[in-house]
Amino acid sequence: MGKYFGTDGFRGEAGVTLTSEHAYKIGRFLGWYYAQDGGHKVRVVIGKDTRRSSYMFEYAIVAGLTASGADVYMLHVTTTPSVSFAVAGDDFDCGVMISASHNPYSDNGIKLVNRKGEKMDDATTAKIELYLDGRLEELGIATPDIPYATGENLGQIVDYAAGRNRYIGYLISLSRHSFKPYRVALDCANGSAWMIAKSVFEALGAKTYTINASPDGININRNAGSTHIEVLARYVRENRLDIGFAFDGDADRCIAVDENGDVVNGDHILYVLAMKMKASGKLVNNTVVTTIMSNMGLYRALDEAGIDYAQTTVGDRYVYENMQQTGNCLGGEQSGHIIMTKYATTGDGILTAIKVMEAVIDSKLPLSKLTEPVKMLPQVIKNVRVADKAAVRNDEAVQAEIARVSEQLGKTGRILLRESGTEPVIRVMVEASTVALCESYTEAVVQVIRDRGLA
Repeated sequence: MGKYFGTDGFRGEAGVTLTSEHAYKIGRFLGWYYAQDGGHKVRVVIGKDTRRSSYMFEYAIVAGLTASGADVYMLHVTTTPSVSFAVAGDDFDCGVMISASHNPYSDNGIKLVNRKGEKMDDATTAKIELYLDGRLEELGIATPDIPYATGENLGQIVDYAAGRNRYIGYLISLSRHSFKPYRVALDCANGSAWMIAKSVFEALGAKTYTINASPDGININRNAGSTHIEVLARYVRENRLDIGFAFDGDADRCIAVDENGDVVNGDHILYVLAMKMKASGKLVNNTVVTTIMSNMGLYRALDEAGIDYAQTTVGDRYVYENMQQTGNCLGGEQSGHIIMTKYATTGDGILTAIKVMEAVIDSKLPLSKLTEPVKMLPQVIKNVRVADKAAVRNDEAVQAEIARVSEQLGKTGRILLRESGTEPVIRVMVEASTVALCESYTEAVVQVIRDRGLA
């Protein structure tokens, strides 16, 4: 991770950690940087989620891009995967998504996408950071600033709602089945999916029940979406629906709810999709890519099914990198980032929901039956806000306590301590035979962190 860019872009409190000046400068740099190979007019596509500050950052980035001579194509409110889809399919130099994903409305972020629709590489974001810090000489720029475009070289702004509509059409085309007569609940988190998800599912024939689809700029993710799955679970139970899907603020995640109102997280979804792909001979290398946060219950179920798995560090970008290197075609995170490389270069919540629906329809079984073999171990995660994540990770007393807990758990569970890639947070995760044990062990480690003055 760099000074500003973490595992999922530049994210922080709007107007504090991330300012409109940062956004303007990022636009200025991108417009200039992609013009360096010469011979073409730089084209950048940009989307945003529904939070109030997204408009401010959108206009700032667009001003910077056009001032450097780039043409900007505006998707307006849309999902992160739709930006990746547009970049890869319509020959843009790069893409920008303004979103802080599952964070509260007061935060925002700038996610960058390369020409292939993949997350921007660290080398490029490192150059952006040099520019943000005014270190132009290290970029080989001898002038006080990047030159401004003038006259006919100024960039243009193009309304590109048609690009979002093409993405919707693409999603609809991916299902081989009609969703009639299924009664489907969609929790749109008052975010990017608020119009798109309903349009897709209704076009596929589902009887659609939509909640948290009235964004007002400050209610994104508030008691809604994949991070508050209990809301959808209760709704499905009370209305006796067949299935439900919850998305996060930018709709690159999906968590499901079965017909009983029980939560079906990313690990369950990976299992359901892996079984479907294995049965049809489409699970490349017979392998699912997971992260170290996946539950032991998933691994036991995959072992029983004769399916191999790989593990990466936490972050969907690392899952995708593994898939690119190995050719594996299915991967994801417990949080609901699911990547299917046949269809997309990033996690896509709505795409995931479509494929889960296909698995249900193909099997003629309810979702609860498809997930039944995955017996999740109790898992507790405690987040600790800290000033220095590296100091916690390297502290001898903290490491000694983790070693003690790990020894006591033996083969019946496990403990992990990891740094958040997007927040000043350390996460302590324990899996054990009971919730009480998980709570006890996580609290023991958290207490050591506090006693050491690190939190």
